[in-house]
Amino acid sequence: MRMMMDGRTTEAMVLENEVANVTLDSIGEAVLRTDVQGKVTYLNRKAEEMTGWRREEARGRPMTDVLQLIESVGGLAVGNAAGIAIQEDQATKATAECTNCILVRRDGFQCGIERKVTPIQGQDGSVTGAVVAFHDVSAAQAKSLEMSHLAHHDALTDLPNRVLFNDRLTQAIALAKRQSKRLAVMFVDLDHFKKINDSLGHDVGDKLLQSVAGRLIACVRRSDTVSRLGGDEFVVLLAQVEHAEDAAHSARKILRALAAPHIIDKKSLDINVSIGVSTYPNDGDDAEGLMNRADNAMYEAKENGRNNCQFFRHEMHARLAERQSLEADLRCALGRNEFLLHYQPKLSLQTGEITGVEALIRWLHPQRGMIYPAQFVSIAEDCGLIVPIGQWVLLEACKQAQTWRDSGLGVVPLSVNVSAAEFGAKDFLSGVRAVLIATGVEPQHLELELTESVLMRDAEAAVLNLLKLKAMGVQLAIDDFGTGYSSFTYLRRFPSDALKLHQSFVQQITADLADAAIVSAMINLGRSLNQRVIAEGVETREQVKFLQLHGCGEGQGYYFSPPVAAEQARKLFEEGIQAGVVH
Repeated sequence: MRMMMDGRTTEAMVLENEVANVTLDSIGEAVLRTDVQGKVTYLNRKAEEMTGWRREEARGRPMTDVLQLIESVGGLAVGNAAGIAIQEDQATKATAECTNCILVRRDGFQCGIERKVTPIQGQDGSVTGAVVAFHDVSAAQAKSLEMSHLAHHDALTDLPNRVLFNDRLTQAIALAKRQSKRLAVMFVDLDHFKKINDSLGHDVGDKLLQSVAGRLIACVRRSDTVSRLGGDEFVVLLAQVEHAEDAAHSARKILRALAAPHIIDKKSLDINVSIGVSTYPNDGDDAEGLMNRADNAMYEAKENGRNNCQFFRHEMHARLAERQSLEADLRCALGRNEFLLHYQPKLSLQTGEITGVEALIRWLHPQRGMIYPAQFVSIAEDCGLIVPIGQWVLLEACKQAQTWRDSGLGVVPLSVNVSAAEFGAKDFLSGVRAVLIATGVEPQHLELELTESVLMRDAEAAVLNLLKLKAMGVQLAIDDFGTGYSSFTYLRRFPSDALKLHQSFVQQITADLADAAIVSAMINLGRSLNQRVIAEGVETREQVKFLQLHGCGEGQGYYFSPPVAAEQARKLFEEGIQAGVVH
């Protein structure tokens, strides 16, 4: 009976072990068991897979042969934690010694693991072995490294972001202070980048930013840092500079590199940048101060015509504050009805009759008084307000033209300027059509003026939009002609009705023989293309005579009349302009 009971007990234990082994084989955790001497007695399937040892091969071998571990940092071999747990019965201490480490598989492959060592106690409380449970954390570690990288780098360009740049700048300042060295911070901002996004789309804009990032990296040393702060703003840390001229040299190098055409989706894009520079210790002794002053200098570069570099000067603070104040007021001006339109007439240089008027915006600021477009249009473009302002101008001008007509003045041909952002907007064509319907202005009495540079930015797309406008019956004029480098091929394809000669040429025709020849050639070109030719900026009787002699059809400028309010423009139509035009 006793023998039968012992046999059944043994069978039960074997069955229990088999069930336990099946259970351990089905879990995702690797499990290794040792005896009291630290020799392997068991591996589950996951442990076999991770160590490269089969259960039968590993049984009886020292645990350190089967479970080869090295430290994550330094690569030193990890001690026998299982042996320590067995000897000291301190699983917590053993686990704490190296929870994260690297497992070297039998074939040499390495992966990061987390492990836990627990001593096995018998019924009498004595330690009979140890269990090591471990699992692969290499994927989690890679994900963690990836998340850490993303947290400190720009997703589009993979450049350091603002957080990482500030950290590097702070460290560079501390090093420069200890070594009595200098460093420079350069703000690099793309000129008119928004126009590229608006006209060609954000996908092209993103690829252009990546191209810019690559060229910036190529322009600096490995010890320097190029960062993208966001949008079209980049910043460069020149970690060690001996003189301010070193930073100036780097800035000139960047200006040249970025001015070369960027080939994006088989299109050649030209872009320039404005650069502002601050230096340590002259302009500040902390990261925030240097960044702010470089930013101030960058805005100064934009105010000085863009595509240049400016070093910080203390008087820049006042000018930047003025600009920021003007921008804040500009954001409220449309809602407060502070804009108004003036109208400048165009005259026939043969008959002296008014042929139409050009609508020109003015800002009547409640404190500053009258502000002219040159002072606020560029700000409106930079802060994204130019589209709603342009839409307001078109609507108000058409309303005024219809008011003149309804009052008995007759049809007044009207010209309205269109910015690059407006022309590239998706709803531009529908917006023009809606204004014409709402105001009752006939399409042939509305002339939209687009600068040559706007049309040449994406000439193929411009041709399509111009054809759609012509299909609506709207008149089209190429403004500032002679400044945008139109090719004759596109000039012939643009369905325009008029060429407006830029005033810089007109105002020099009696003083500069070269300009006189250019104006004469442009007049002949316009006439050969069966387009009206309008000279802008006419200020003297001598200019009028030259234009008449060379066959220019119309003139516009202060010689005839400055831009005037709507009521004064009405009087000009009724009474005529007294300035002598006809011989």
